Amino acid sequence: MKRRSLLLAVSCSTLLSACLSSPGQLAKTDIDRIADLHRREVFASLARLADKLYRRNPREWKKGGHPSREAALAKLTDPQRLGRSPEPEGRRGTALILAGLREDYAHDRVAAFIGGLNTMLFDAFDGKTEFFILDDLDAQRLYNAARNVEIAAWKLANARRSQPEGELPAGTPLLLSNEMGPIQNLSFEREFGRLIGSLDLLSQIVADKSNRTVVKVVHSLATAVFLPVK
Repeated sequence: MKRRSLLLAVSCSTLLSACLSSPGQLAKTDIDRIADLHRREVFASLARLADKLYRRNPREWKKGGHPSREAALAKLTDPQRLGRSPEPEGRRGTALILAGLREDYAHDRVAAFIGGLNTMLFDAFDGKTEFFILDDLDAQRLYNAARNVEIAAWKLANARRSQPEGELPAGTPLLLSNEMGPIQNLSFEREFGRLIGSLDLLSQIVADKSNRTVVKVVHSLATAVFLPVK
């Protein structure tokens, strides 16, 4: 009996110590932990896309006056700047994505495209960087964000110059991404797929948890408009 009591006391003490060492875990459900995981993966995918775009489009980070690609990437993906617009005019979300893919856009197109996705996703996650018991995510916002990423990826692949720009002839993409030549480079497509998949899966998990139905849309990417996330 004394031995059982001693073992119980030790077990309780060990559990209490573990809880005290990470008190935030006391306020998290399994869904919160899943949301944290998917959110981290979403923004990690965005950082990888930024790196790929700067590698293929070095002229863009030079427009921002950065000394190197690494410096431009560090500023664009700085966690302290999450949710803030990277451009002088202060546009954010889908408005910034569209601006960066205009032919007359004078600033860093990569910063505009990634910054637009960043701030749009920041809003879809309700501006939170970590989730706890009392936090509620909106499954419809997450679903809409996934569709917006699909639309943005299509626009990225199809936005082209109507006039020559420097050494770049008319008809070339405003931003180089996938390459369909003899040696194909589909790494952008795969990364966009991961990002969209994470958002769709989390949207379904949140919808199941809240017993709500997500209104799904069927659209042609060529004519689709961005969906609201806020």
